[in-house]
Amino acid sequence: MEFAGDIESIIQGYAQGYFLMADDLDILSWYSSRQRALIPLDHRFRYPKSLRRVLNQERFSVAINRDFLAVCQGCADRETTWISPELMKIYYHLYQAGWAHSFETWQGDELAGGILGIAIGGAFIGESMFYRIPDGSKVAMVQLVEHLKARGYVLFDAQMQNPHLARFGAYKVNNKDYQVLLEKALTLSCVFA
Repeated sequence: MEFAGDIESIIQGYAQGYFLMADDLDILSWYSSRQRALIPLDHRFRYPKSLRRVLNQERFSVAINRDFLAVCQGCADRETTWISPELMKIYYHLYQAGWAHSFETWQGDELAGGILGIAIGGAFIGESMFYRIPDGSKVAMVQLVEHLKARGYVLFDAQMQNPHLARFGAYKVNNKDYQVLLEKALTLSCVFA
């Protein structure tokens, strides 16, 4: 199935609660989940005290879309990945159309880490994250939450729960509750970048 040319239907798929992933054979398909992991955009968001020290040291600067493709490659560069070459092309087309974004941390001229996601209305759907310098992605997470709150976003969908996300207060909701939250978020007109 060819996805890359049809941005509108891809955004409609995400707006209905689906997400794209490639399987072990790099075949791209739509997926849904009975439970979604959400990053709180309120007082429930938390992070380790050790990270507070890193933030106070201001070792990293933050950028949006400074090197989108490098963030895509960083997210895909792992032993097992759902980001196939075709999906990377789709992300790039979504980026060119203003839907996909990279939220990055930099240490000088070196990309330290980043988060790749799709912004629709008041929803930010986090697709993946990575780091090259320790704490790079963690700082990106904290700064991204602040950015989303400042821009009026109401939903930060991290898709699947893991211990790393749980440290930031990520919690699971069932698909029915997720659909209600997503529908509300889609009525907003937030500007990511």
